[in-house]
Amino acid sequence: MTLHIETHGRGPVPLVLLHGWAMHGGLFAPLVEALADDCTLYVVDLPGHGYSRDCDLPLEPHVIAQAVAAATPPAVWLGWSLGGLVALVAALEQPQHVRGLAMLCATPKFVRDESWPHGNAPAMVRQLAQDLETDYHATLERFMALEAMGSPDPRAELRRLRADAFARGEPKLRVLQEGIRLLENTDLRERLPQLGVPNQWIAGRRDRLVHPLSMQWSADAANGGFSEVAHAGHAPFFGHADAVAAALQPLLARFRANPTP
Repeated sequence: MTLHIETHGRGPVPLVLLHGWAMHGGLFAPLVEALADDCTLYVVDLPGHGYSRDCDLPLEPHVIAQAVAAATPPAVWLGWSLGGLVALVAALEQPQHVRGLAMLCATPKFVRDESWPHGNAPAMVRQLAQDLETDYHATLERFMALEAMGSPDPRAELRRLRADAFARGEPKLRVLQEGIRLLENTDLRERLPQLGVPNQWIAGRRDRLVHPLSMQWSADAANGGFSEVAHAGHAPFFGHADAVAAALQPLLARFRANPTP
């Protein structure tokens, strides 16, 4: 089975949307609505997730980037959370196709170490991996609770995540395990200066999974722009879709000004 990619909107700027771990493209609905006049949106369900549940591609950024590029026109790519790793690899490897990069609550390195104080504790990531083996549903619940932390109303946001996350079925255990390994082992910091496309890094000021300081550092390293969505957590398109759309406008304007390489 091929990747499921939906097309929405009627605007002049093509925009690819890539979701995070254990989620699906349907969660972008508020952002799709906010950008429908500016963009034609290509909303992807990653392999093993949502309506791509039976797609047997590995959850590997290089492979997914190639598959998405083959199915979409040259575009601006937005990656949220783990989806940002796919978008970043695509921008590095296919700048003729990825004409601009938006990293939404996404980071080139997820796990903290001595050289990266703004990442997450390695023990937390290892615990997620172990818990997937023993209690799949409870692990996803705990991760969604982490995503909702920092929101002005975390209980309401968690309720929405719970309601929306499985609207397209449950993700496959295989890709959840692959995603954890990806978050645990990926480090693209040294490649950021190689980015040859306009890039914008958009943080949720209250995000507890991807620290805004990690995104500020990354934007500086990539010679890109940085902005924060006030009062937002890890999923700023819930309740703050207009603010995210506004933060994207400089990137969209650059595409409109130069639609061909």
